[in-house]
Amino acid sequence: MTELTVPGSALRHTTSTRTAPPGRIRRLPYLASRIYFLAAAILVLQALFPGVFWFGRAADVYSTIFIPIDSSGIGLAAFAIILGGAMARRKRVAWWVTTVISLVWLAALLVLVVFFTVLIIRGVTIGVGNTLLLARFAFNLATMGAVVTVLIRYRGEFRARRQAGNVRKAVLTLAVGMVISAGVGLLLTTVFPGDLLRPRGRIAWLANQVFGFDNDDLSRTTTAPPTWTGTITGLFISASLVAAMIVLTRSQRRAAFLSADDEAAVRSLLPASSADSLAYFATRRDKSVIFGRDQRSAVTYRVELGVCLASSDPLGHPDHWPSAINAWLRLVEEYGWTPAVIGASEAGARAYSQAGLRVIRLGDEAVIEPARFSLEGREMRPVRQAVNRLQRQGYRTRIRRHRDIEPGELAALIGKTDAWRDTETERGFSMALSRLGDPADGDCLMVEALFARGQAPSAPAGSDGATPAPGPGAGDPTADVAGILSFVPWGSDGLSLDVMRRHPQADNGVTELMVTALAEGAGDVGVRRISLNFAVFRSAFEEGARIGAGPVLRLWRRLLLVASRWWQIESLYRSNVKYRPDWVPRFLCFAETRDIALVGAASGVAEGFIDLPSFLRPPVPPARALAGTTAPRVAATAAAGGAVAAELPTGLSEPTRHQRVHRSAADGVRLDEQTRNRMDVRARLLEAGTDPYPPWFRPTTASTGITADRVGAAVSVAGRVMRVRDHGGVLFATLRDADGETQLLLERDRIGADLMARFRSTVDLGDHLGAEGVVALSRTGQPSVGVAEFLITAKSLHPMPDKYRGLTDPEAKVRQRYLDLATNPGSQRQLRSRSAAIRAVREGLLGRGFLEVETPILQTIHGGANARPFRTHINAYDLPLYLRIAPELYLKRLMIGGMGRVFEIGRNFRNEGADATHNPEFTMLEAYEAYGDYTTMRHVARSLITDAALAATGGTVLGGHDHHGVRQEVDLAGEWPVITVNDAISSALGEQVTADTDRAALVRFADRLGIGVDPTWTRGAVLLELYEHLVEDRTVQPTFYTDFPAEVSPLTRQHRVDPRLAERWDLVAFGAEIGTAYSELVDPVVQRERLTEQSLLAAEGDPEAMELDEEFLTALEYAMPPSGGLGMGIDRLVMLLTETSIRETIAFPLVRPRTRG
Repeated sequence: MTELTVPGSALRHTTSTRTAPPGRIRRLPYLASRIYFLAAAILVLQALFPGVFWFGRAADVYSTIFIPIDSSGIGLAAFAIILGGAMARRKRVAWWVTTVISLVWLAALLVLVVFFTVLIIRGVTIGVGNTLLLARFAFNLATMGAVVTVLIRYRGEFRARRQAGNVRKAVLTLAVGMVISAGVGLLLTTVFPGDLLRPRGRIAWLANQVFGFDNDDLSRTTTAPPTWTGTITGLFISASLVAAMIVLTRSQRRAAFLSADDEAAVRSLLPASSADSLAYFATRRDKSVIFGRDQRSAVTYRVELGVCLASSDPLGHPDHWPSAINAWLRLVEEYGWTPAVIGASEAGARAYSQAGLRVIRLGDEAVIEPARFSLEGREMRPVRQAVNRLQRQGYRTRIRRHRDIEPGELAALIGKTDAWRDTETERGFSMALSRLGDPADGDCLMVEALFARGQAPSAPAGSDGATPAPGPGAGDPTADVAGILSFVPWGSDGLSLDVMRRHPQADNGVTELMVTALAEGAGDVGVRRISLNFAVFRSAFEEGARIGAGPVLRLWRRLLLVASRWWQIESLYRSNVKYRPDWVPRFLCFAETRDIALVGAASGVAEGFIDLPSFLRPPVPPARALAGTTAPRVAATAAAGGAVAAELPTGLSEPTRHQRVHRSAADGVRLDEQTRNRMDVRARLLEAGTDPYPPWFRPTTASTGITADRVGAAVSVAGRVMRVRDHGGVLFATLRDADGETQLLLERDRIGADLMARFRSTVDLGDHLGAEGVVALSRTGQPSVGVAEFLITAKSLHPMPDKYRGLTDPEAKVRQRYLDLATNPGSQRQLRSRSAAIRAVREGLLGRGFLEVETPILQTIHGGANARPFRTHINAYDLPLYLRIAPELYLKRLMIGGMGRVFEIGRNFRNEGADATHNPEFTMLEAYEAYGDYTTMRHVARSLITDAALAATGGTVLGGHDHHGVRQEVDLAGEWPVITVNDAISSALGEQVTADTDRAALVRFADRLGIGVDPTWTRGAVLLELYEHLVEDRTVQPTFYTDFPAEVSPLTRQHRVDPRLAERWDLVAFGAEIGTAYSELVDPVVQRERLTEQSLLAAEGDPEAMELDEEFLTALEYAMPPSGGLGMGIDRLVMLLTETSIRETIAFPLVRPRTRG
């Protein structure tokens, strides 16, 4: 097999880097197996080429080093192969057999050496031959002693378990085999006695054959029957030994069907596996399943020919895959199986590769996106012609869920699929369900092609012409069915092909008709992706047929074409390529290159391409009505800790599922000591009848209400316990609520020792606590609450961060904002400042007569700004949508409608990275005023920012750092400069820049300063780049930069003096843009020209260019009054006011998910 290209070098021949710990030799089983294989090879060569000197000499050398194989035959060779294979798989029983054989031979050698040595000591002449024999025995004694020592010293390398009862079964097998062998031998010597005329002689000869007696006395006292009788008897004896060895070393457990509980747990993981089109096939009941430690991932597998064959990707979220993979590999090692994975996706293959498996590309899966599927075009001509021809003949299609099909009709359809199948059993393992019509699979989809009315054959025949399918007799509701496709669910919006059948008398093109009908009607059933057949070695067919393909590729393709005569390799590729699908690679994972042949054979057995004898086939799992006649509804929900849940099928045990989901929470190994202690406290409270999360406590006083002038007043307070100081008879606890901190005072003399003990044993830092008592003063005069009674209102199961410093890691502050807020008063102040600033901006606009409105966040066209949008899709209408990048075009529609002043403070989304100043999701103010312009909006912006500063900080002086990192302060009450962009750049360059300065001159300025310029940029884009580097980054004091080039402002009115400029300003402070404003472009003709230019850029692949919004342009043609528009980033404003980054300004900024493994 040639190496197939695998995307990503990390997936090609990746091996584990594990090293053996002290006291282990990981390759010992491999080396031991090769010793047995060497013996088998020598014996086979001796049998095939008897009399060849070198083969006999090789047997002598082997016997001198290891166990004797002289005068042995094929039977011992087979025995050695089986035992060697068991040693390679680390089977414990193989180690026992090897050790026993070695010890027996070692004892025999010791006796022989001692015997000859005693003779020599007594002066007996033993001759040259016996002297050489003694030397051979002595050398063999030394080598076997070393072998036995190594076997015993490193016995831990052989840990694979055997099936319970193997020894008993092996002894029984050997006994029965020997009895049969003796019976055959006795029968042959009775019928063909030769020189064995007496029964005693025949028995002696049989004993020689069965027990291997080989001494001269026996040879002289017994005669022999014909030679061929000994050969036949020897074959029976060898077969008995081999069979006993197979039974003894077999570790494959009995076929374990997926239990009802396991199937429910597997189905609960399907929502998290929506990326894998083969995930639903994990519910096959002829598979076993092993779950990860946290029960959030699983691997389904089947054992064939000693290969533990996993199918497709692990179930669950990829972050949890390593846990399941490691559990599966431990199971493989425990039973001595050979690990392999068939049909893994690229993500799954990478996960298995990281666990130590090797990976090769197995083939490709054909995936169709209905939204892009079309019969138009030259490449789709064969499909289009087939579909049109059948439609002209009156063929029809029908699409429905399995649960919507009447039981009788479904049974008839199953009968047709069985009759039209061209093999004895259903093929498939990794990509087939093999239980069509099972009550648990009601969400599966059936696509049927129907003959033209009145044209159905009267007696449809099976594929061989002998087995009739259900015909159009009385009561047959499926008489007109010409073809069947059945799909299993792929996530919530996809389908994966399970069954494909066609009536033997149906016209060609039936399958194309059904696939086309499904693709065109996918929106009606909520489907966005369809997985068709899998094409094994697809790349070999395509690349091997190309002009210039190398000889290896051409040879590989020819071999596949030859193999296609027996297996549907090329036909599966041809049947898929006609639909022009997206090809998604699938991979084969295995442990060692030498395992490929065995893995291939096991895969062939599992997929149904290799037929085993009936007595070796696993039994067929029974149908299971998990939920009556409908499939269990799997819901992807997550409680705290991310536990998954599913609607349980009827008959399944709720406690079993509860225990399965929450097992990791009770696993002491996974929890730190403090968490375990808090869990224990929670359990004790529950046992005592106390709810650790009571809903009824109501505090009457906030922390700000505990003052010295209220001493003696009865109060009840609540908050989180932040500090505890225990002085024995007096205990102080600090509670923090939303307004501040309150000190609790607990005195043993006042509340009693029991209540004090209960506080110490149940209350931990971080708990929410309610307390009732009176206001009192401590000895230091601090207002406190003298506690009379307390109640835990919410038990914290995890310890809080450092009580003085809180969270210090910036990433932890973002990921665990709740802890940051709970422990850091500054973070709470930041959140309050943001709220105050937004409220001030809103009230400022409302006070000026602006109307607050709301516009759509989901939009059919992305426009209003140049930015890359987020895309999504609405299934109900099969329509692509965008998350808005700006509300501008909708707000202008309101202005056209006569709303004089409008504003919106809302969320916008731009598909860009997150850093200290940007977040993909941000809050924006946009405001429009009829009969205003960019000058009037400048005064509005300054007033709003000043009001926000007063609300958030209590003053107008702001601090920040310039581009040199030096801290500066500015007073918003002072003047805010207004400078044109050209003047600002001229000042920074020391060269005059005007609207007349051409692009070439601007590029020279940029080159001189080392500022990169894209050759495709226009003059305006080059000027904007100079502005950002030379002006914006270096601005400290709030400054309005005005009159930008018109070509970079497609929604802005041309300057009333110089049409090459736009009436636009940017407000910049401390190196960041805070807001922008325009004199809005209201000329519909000019606006159409500019948006058309933008749409052409979008069509050429510019992801940030705006699309043409015809509805907006049409609205603009109804006349929008001259207006000024203002846009201000609320996040940027709060950053300016509070001197923080955007990650601190936003409560929950975007962060990458934390991966596991």
